[in-house]
Amino acid sequence: MTGLTLTPVEMMAGLGGLFVLASVWRAGARRARATAEAARSGARLASLAGRVLFTAGLIVAVQWVVITYAGRGWLLLGVLGAPALFAAYTLTRALTITTQDAPRRRGGGRR
Repeated sequence: MTGLTLTPVEMMAGLGGLFVLASVWRAGARRARATAEAARSGARLASLAGRVLFTAGLIVAVQWVVITYAGRGWLLLGVLGAPALFAAYTLTRALTITTQDAPRRRGGGRR
């Protein structure tokens, strides 16, 4: 049995092929990362809108039940006041910009 013998040209072609393969893989990974970041940005808005609508529906349902069946005194004040505080907090958080979604440079720094 003889060993594997490669000419210098064959070795250079093999190394060149490995380099091209690695470059294509890195470019694909970058593109996938950019696509995932764009999808996350869009999903944040949809998720926030869903949470706000669910919370609003829950508040309205509880208020309707209390006003319809036991609408007097401190219970009425509590059922109208407490959800108003939660709604104000939710709206304030939804309308306040707390993060800066700027593209990051390699290494995690910002420009």
